[in-house]
Amino acid sequence: MTNDLNLPDFLEKDPETLWYSAANELSTLRDFLRFAVSQFHRAGLFFGHGNDNAWDEAVYLALFSLSLPPQQALDAFLDARLLPKERFLLLRLLRHRVVRRLPAAYLTREAWLCGRRFYVDERVIVPRSFIAAPLCERLAPWIRAPERISRILDLCTGSGCLAILAALYFPEAAVDAADISPDALEVARKNTADYALEGQVRLVESDGFSALEETAYDLILCNPPYVDAASMRALPPEYRHEPALALESGEDGLDFTRYLLEKARARLNPGGLLVVEIGRQRARLEAAFPRLPFTWIDTTDSEETVFLLTREELPVEETGRS
Repeated sequence: MTNDLNLPDFLEKDPETLWYSAANELSTLRDFLRFAVSQFHRAGLFFGHGNDNAWDEAVYLALFSLSLPPQQALDAFLDARLLPKERFLLLRLLRHRVVRRLPAAYLTREAWLCGRRFYVDERVIVPRSFIAAPLCERLAPWIRAPERISRILDLCTGSGCLAILAALYFPEAAVDAADISPDALEVARKNTADYALEGQVRLVESDGFSALEETAYDLILCNPPYVDAASMRALPPEYRHEPALALESGEDGLDFTRYLLEKARARLNPGGLLVVEIGRQRARLEAAFPRLPFTWIDTTDSEETVFLLTREELPVEETGRS
């Protein structure tokens, strides 16, 4: 290759690989996208952290490496030739995705929900909550007067993305963002600062409700751990880069949800709402709580993964508040 740039280490040390050939032979964005999709399929990558197929993943990584917005239409650029440095940057991202099986969000240090960007790294799971879409619609029709929501809790906040969306779409509300992980709260702190919401969003290190004193809320959001033991053992490599604490929840995946359903009524104001993501656990949850009148919220992206209960529909805690 004729250029005045040093080859990246992974090319210089192994000039016989396909990656080296790609750096020498490929030229246009179209070339690199085709190469990326082929490599992704050969490696058997799993897609579930924002994109659900090899093409969209390749496009996202290419746009990121070229400093183009993620919504950028590709037609005008497909036959554009990439500079040597651009080729190296893109190949480095693609190779890490294939060899290390890292989710793309950990490579780019960003994830997108409702068209908004959030910083992420391996201290938090990659934001992908199905609560986000109805939250950005201010939970209509279940919340009829959004301006009357004065206090919101995002429990198991992780990166803080749901707490931030709650603050943006309920600007009159004070928002608590709670998590057991101090590392996760550091990521949430960065995101809160990026959106200049430090005065509206309070970060709390808390195991469940334990550090939240006697605060009561109009709305509690929770995307809790809900992966059962068998599924944890079968997770694709991409998911194993995420904190297990944020994924696993006992043998049947319902340990934290049981706790939440037991404690939440005492933490809600009259007429308050509990909104919880539970993944593919609907049948198991309804079997465990046959008397609870779950309302399941369907979105364009999911069905039967998010439920809603009012304070009055929740069971009364028998063992006292905590």
